[in-house]
Amino acid sequence: MALWTAAEAAEATGGRATGDWEATGVSIDTRTIAPGDLFVALKAARDGHDFVAQALEKGAGAALVSRVPEGVPDDAPLLIVDDVQTALEGLGRAGRARSRARVAAITGSVGKTSTKEMLRAALEPSGRVHAAEASYNNHWGVPLTLARMPRDTDYAVIEIGMNHPGEIAPLAMQARPHVAMVTIVAPAHLEAFDDLAGIAHEKASIFEGLEPGGTAVLNGDLETTPILEAAAERHATHRISFGEGPGNHHRLIEALVRDGTTVGTARLWRTQVHLKVATEGRHFAMNALGVLAVVGALGADRTRALMALGTWAPPAGRGTRERLLLDDGVAAGTIDLIDDAFNANPASMSASLAVLAAAQPQDNLGHVGRGRRIAILGDMLELGPAENELHAELARDPAMKSVHVVHCVGTRMRHLHAALPDEKRGRWTGDAESLVREAARIVDPGDVVLVKGSKGSRVSLVVDAIRKLGHRRDMPEAEL
Repeated sequence: MALWTAAEAAEATGGRATGDWEATGVSIDTRTIAPGDLFVALKAARDGHDFVAQALEKGAGAALVSRVPEGVPDDAPLLIVDDVQTALEGLGRAGRARSRARVAAITGSVGKTSTKEMLRAALEPSGRVHAAEASYNNHWGVPLTLARMPRDTDYAVIEIGMNHPGEIAPLAMQARPHVAMVTIVAPAHLEAFDDLAGIAHEKASIFEGLEPGGTAVLNGDLETTPILEAAAERHATHRISFGEGPGNHHRLIEALVRDGTTVGTARLWRTQVHLKVATEGRHFAMNALGVLAVVGALGADRTRALMALGTWAPPAGRGTRERLLLDDGVAAGTIDLIDDAFNANPASMSASLAVLAAAQPQDNLGHVGRGRRIAILGDMLELGPAENELHAELARDPAMKSVHVVHCVGTRMRHLHAALPDEKRGRWTGDAESLVREAARIVDPGDVVLVKGSKGSRVSLVVDAIRKLGHRRDMPEAEL
């Protein structure tokens, strides 16, 4: 079945279609384009019009353009519009308007993408789910997700992010969610905001897009919770809070973090449930509570959602844990690698360090003799004028007491390196590439290694280097 016909797309965008084409998908990248996709020639780092001919050669059903590019035949299937970004937004609005899906939108300073994936998994037993790809949560990612929504979708999950004030509300109004969730408000993007309250007001603006009768789901344990609650009062018909405090509608009573899993007890309104996610971190259990609130508000099956969460693990780079069998050239034995190298701010750093602190290294496996908890931390970006102090303050995080060695990457992380006690201070390098060359010397069998940093710090290169020291080994069932 066609996702978009030429006539439908032209009506949605106010554009002019050449030919009577059909598109089975929507793409912005010729590297991943599939035959039948509508290629959207966005202008970003490069002008997408330069790739239209390539997209058509790869089998694109048509291209959304503001001009006919050079090298494109006169009879090529095109949708010609005044502005490609505006047209993509129109296509997204039309995709949302024609859908019967129940829609959820998620934002927050930490955990947007992992919570989006958690909600996707929780909803799948109840129907056909459409969710944003990767971290497609900005001015082009949200309309692209909506434009890609299949006609027969039952539930849609839209991730909404921001870098500057005023970005979330317009995207929420495009998504028009029935339920909107704020995971947490924490210091992130502070260079664009005066203070944490400013971030909270921006996050709370997601509720402005709620459909009539909509539900606001929010973290009830925050310093800025009153800001979220005030916005929910203005824009939502229903409000559900989650957290550990006794006043929350969904309350986490207990959570135990073990190798490869987090299990706990929670109370959903007056119903006590056993909660499990197949990854480590109290914060994952907390967000699972919010997910269950969203599931209930969407009218999906909460019991099936609980069962699905029991086997859920985060996507790569967002806290996944794997066991690596090291080659004999390094040393015989295994290490546990926690890959959290996609994003970082003080709140997510603290959560990841808590996971590391709870992990159990293995003794008597390597040259060191004692298994260690090792943190490899890259710069946290976009923290504003207080960034140096925020990096140094990590040395006082309670979890640091249980970390044996901390290696630091980046100019900002040098402030943490200087603040660490001598016995914990590992290597400092100005860039990730320098630490990559030392990967074999900083890990030893029996270690548990956390790699965490903002994407721009490129500490994912260190993750790749550590993986290349050996190969993945599935963790035994008893250890999960």
